[in-house]
Amino acid sequence: MAARARSEERRAEIVRAALEVIAERGYRGATLGAVAERVGLTQQGLLHYFSTKEALLVAVLAERDQWDAVPARSWRLELLQSLVEYNAMRPGIVQTFSALLGESVTEGHPARAYFTERYAAVRPSMETVLRAEYGACLPSGLTPAQAAPLLVAVMDGLQFQWLLDPDAVDMGAAFGHFLTLLEGGVGEGPEQPSANG
Repeated sequence: MAARARSEERRAEIVRAALEVIAERGYRGATLGAVAERVGLTQQGLLHYFSTKEALLVAVLAERDQWDAVPARSWRLELLQSLVEYNAMRPGIVQTFSALLGESVTEGHPARAYFTERYAAVRPSMETVLRAEYGACLPSGLTPAQAAPLLVAVMDGLQFQWLLDPDAVDMGAAFGHFLTLLEGGVGEGPEQPSANG
């Protein structure tokens, strides 16, 4: 039992080190060698705990999910807005999430099960958020169940656009614009010419 507890502690230490390395060096710089050095292991020793880099990165994302965890009944749209803005302050983790998400669509990828299970849980959670905000029907006429996958898609899609061109995409502002759309509101666009010219 003690050996198992030590092994779990060591795994947790490696995950924390990986988070630090990702924050400092980004997704590509987070090599197994860099993480192993941080915890005083050889790369071979690290592979005893995590068989591949992908397995370690999935553990990092699962740890991040624990940090971001909020009871489902506590989520509100303004809290999602805060989460989007917070993600803009941790590009290494967002890059890791987005890179693994893109790769996970291939058959047999080690992160595929993580993302499949994550989305299976996140969609109903977002449906609950929308139902709490709007009831059975959004101003657009969509139901919370219909809008939930769109909400998730906007959050994750904004991350890809922001990573590719952070100067052109303000994630927080863009997500705010999406919330305006959900509410059926009209943003401040260019003035439309009057019918009289």
